[in-house]
Order: sequence, then C-alpha cells, then structure tokens
Amino acid sequence: MNRKVKSVIVALGVLILSGCGSQAKAGSGTQLAKKQVLNWTESSELATADLSQATDTLSFNTLMNTQEGLYRLNSKGTPKGAIATHTKVTNGGKTYTFTLRKGVQWSNGDPVTAQNFVYSWRRTVNPKTASQDTFYFFQVKNAEAINNGKKAVNTLGIKATGKYKLTVTLTKPVSYFKKLLAWPLFYPLNQKVVAKYGKKFGTQSQYSVYNGPYKLADWNGQSKKWTLVKNNKYWDKKAVHLTKINELVTESTTTSYNLFNSKQTDETLLSGQQVKNNKNNTNFVKRLPTATARLELNQNKVKAFKNVNIRKAFSLAINRKQLTNSVLQDGSVPLKGFVPAGMGNNPQTGESFDKEAYVKSAVSSDLAKAKQLLKKGYQQTGVKNINVTLLTSDTDSSKQTAEFLQTELDRLPNVKVSLSTIPFVQLISKQNSKNYEATIQTWQSVFADPINFLDVYETGSSYNTSGYKSKTFDKLLDESENKYGNQPEKRWAKLVAAEKVLMKDQGTIPLYQVAKSQLLRTNVKNVVYNPAGVPYDWKTTYITK
Repeated sequence: MNRKVKSVIVALGVLILSGCGSQAKAGSGTQLAKKQVLNWTESSELATADLSQATDTLSFNTLMNTQEGLYRLNSKGTPKGAIATHTKVTNGGKTYTFTLRKGVQWSNGDPVTAQNFVYSWRRTVNPKTASQDTFYFFQVKNAEAINNGKKAVNTLGIKATGKYKLTVTLTKPVSYFKKLLAWPLFYPLNQKVVAKYGKKFGTQSQYSVYNGPYKLADWNGQSKKWTLVKNNKYWDKKAVHLTKINELVTESTTTSYNLFNSKQTDETLLSGQQVKNNKNNTNFVKRLPTATARLELNQNKVKAFKNVNIRKAFSLAINRKQLTNSVLQDGSVPLKGFVPAGMGNNPQTGESFDKEAYVKSAVSSDLAKAKQLLKKGYQQTGVKNINVTLLTSDTDSSKQTAEFLQTELDRLPNVKVSLSTIPFVQLISKQNSKNYEATIQTWQSVFADPINFLDVYETGSSYNTSGYKSKTFDKLLDESENKYGNQPEKRWAKLVAAEKVLMKDQGTIPLYQVAKSQLLRTNVKNVVYNPAGVPYDWKTTYITK
C-alpha cells in the first residue's frame, strides 16, 4: 500500500497561457513555456481508478490528481483545506464538522456535495465492496462493525447535515485524522455515475467522473499508455498549468533511459550503472523515500514457514548490503526493521523509530547460523526439504532482487527456490488473494507514523497475507491506539515494543528502503514527491521556457 504531498506556487495570481502564445509567470521572474505538456514514464501499469479498490501507489497517485477530497497535503505534508473550507473539532476530538466549498463540480457538471462523501465512505466500508483498505476507516463510528456485517451501512458515523455540511463522528481522538482525509480512500464519489457503470466503474477512463485538477483519458484498463488532461470543471483550474501529462509504461529503465536521452520523455528512473553514470548530470535527482521491499513467506501455503527458526534461517541467509551495494546500486539501503527511516521520532528523546526498535538479528547476514537454525527447524517440523516459487513483478529492480534472493537462499541445505515473474497488476491480485508461496512485497506510507506500517501485521488486516499472528503484537498495537492515543510517550513505547515482537518473530523479512534516482529535465518545475518517491501532485507543476 503506503502513499503524499503537494506544492504551492509562490504567486497564485498566475495567468494560464492562451492560444495566442503570450507568456505567463509561474513565480517571480519565471516564464512558462508555451507548450505545457509533460511526458512521464511509469514502471508498471495502472491497476484501477476506483478509490475503494486501489491498493498500489500508482493508482493512488492517479486518484490524487484526478479526484479531490476534504483536504490536500502541502509541500511539508501538512493538511490544508481543499473541498473543506472550515473544520470544527468538538467532543474531545471525536466529532468533526466540515463546511464544504460551494461551486465544486464533477467533470460531468454535477455538484460535489456532502452526500457524495457519505455515499463514498459507506460504499468503501460495505463488506460487499471488499475494499482492502477499509481498516483505515475503523476510527469512524461503527465502521468496523459494518465491515464485519454486524451493523447496517447507514449507521456509519458520517452524516450530511446540509448540502454543504458534513459531520463525522469518531470512536476516539485520532491525531492524524486530517492527514487521512487527504488520502483518496476518503474522497467523495458520484453515486449516480457509480450506479450507471456498475462493475465497470473505475476499470477504464471512460467509466468514471472526476473532480480533481485532471481527468484520466485513453486508459482501457490494460493500456501501456494513458493521459491526464486538464479538468476545466475543477474549482481551482487557474492554478493548474500543465494541460496534459502523457504517461508511458516502461518496465525496463534501459528503455526509459533511451527515451529520455532521445528527448521523447521528460523523465526516467535509473538503476545500477545508470545511477553511477549520471551523478553529475544536471538533470539527476535522488531521494530516499519511505517505500520498502520485503520478502514475504506464506505460512498458509508452506507448512515449513510456520516455524520461526526456518523463517529466521531464510532471513539470515540474505546479505542485504550486497543486495543494495552490488546488485541494485541505486542508493537503496538495507532496512533496520519493517518500519523504515523517516517514520517519526521519540517524542521525549528524539531518537528515530527505526533505530530505537532495531533488532539486529532480524536483518543480519550469517549463513552458518542460518544453517543451524534451518536444521533445528527441520527437526521441529519433520520437514526435510523446501521447494518454493518466489513470485515477483517484471520491473528491473524486482527481477534483480528476486534473482539475488534465489542465489542466496539456494545456499541453504535442501532449499530450492524457483522464480515466477509476472506483470505488476497481476502480482497485486495474487498477493491480495494470498495466492503465492513466497513473494517480494513493497509498502509505502500514507502518513509519517509507525502505525501505518505496523498495522499491516495485525490479526485480521487485509494486508496480512502471510498468516503471521501474535497476540502480544496485537495487544501492543491495540494499547498504542486505544489506550494511549492521547499520551504520545506511552504510545511510542508500545509501538517500539510491537516492532521488536514482529522482528524477533521474523514475522516478515525486511530487505531494503527503496531509493528513487531519476533524470528529470531541469525546466520541469515544482514536482513534489510523496513518501514513496513518486510524483504526488501535478496541480502546480509547470514547464519553464
């Protein structure tokens, strides 16, 4: 999953370029290019345009540019009003009353109203919708009971108290609730359009309607190309400079690199030797976002993976430094745990979460120790050999990682790893349905708090596809959110303890924090990246002369 920030132009009184070719300023002394068309590359296909079904970063980023909710995040990650013009918080932080912006329209001309939010939230928590991200709503009154089929959908704690008035009731104070509201899962939906298209809704660009800066176009559900086109119905269209963003899928950075160098695209991701060759290039950009990669062992499919010593053996067989430094060579760094760097600091001491919760043995490399633990695991389970298929996507970095893991794990006695490489959209489907033996999974944050990673492994989580369970882990998370939600230091201690339990159990095998290195033409300005290291918001991006 994991998820986002936007940028604001200094001068908002900006003229959009007209057909006569006049020059408009995007800031003091900055002139816009006459042609505001951006050509961008993506490493995977777009999975969905239905906010209730999205689970991957690309889908969510597309939704954040084609749809809009109560809030948007600014360039510092702070929630700022979008459709909400005023918010009143009462009842000890458990009741939110929103005043909505009047005159906001869908791309078909329908007004965006409070009832659109009510319908959208009810649809997502409805168990019939089968949204994987429903757990984000569980702070809303009755959401969890509704999702479990114990209460009616209309009892959800959201009400339209007027055409432009919305009231939300929570079960507890949630310090990061406004940040969640900037996430597409909490955006409105046009009920008339969803009903019109039924199961087709969000499966192609023509089967949707848009209220954000752009409209999705030329996407048939499987396209390797699609377009974001400026939405002239958008309430803040004067702040939108790009008229079109052309998206092109190139699974290989070799392809996208050649397209960039031939000036057919304005951006390309880099990998391996490409990073080394371009470090002094004026177009070079590098970031270390909160996106992570991990090895998931499916305990429901492979009996041996239920044994903690076997899981630890697999982890200890992997040399993460060699993977990042010699194989990927893109600036990615080994993880200290499941929760990466950049997810918060101890409110009392300032220590970063990844350092405080560090369990060295869970991310170390020691082949001799791995063989000892594997032998012990074999004895405990009666298993004599492990033959598994490692499922991964067809992107360059995923294939490189899988091939490296195969080599590392095959060094273990009686372990044989086969590889299966499939398109990213198919990979998501198989992972979501728990249809794998072992797989490389990625995760990126919606907001900068350890809970956004840790709740993946809570019992019953839709993203907990490996079968890991721990009553101790569940209790610590429950206490952090429901008992100490308003006591930052105690809450922090519970989250640290939970991460240590997960790592000591080797509930998952962390690999690396994903670096994003790319070439971006220097005349493309104001591109802001989300925690996953991909463009969050094209709204105020522009191209200079």
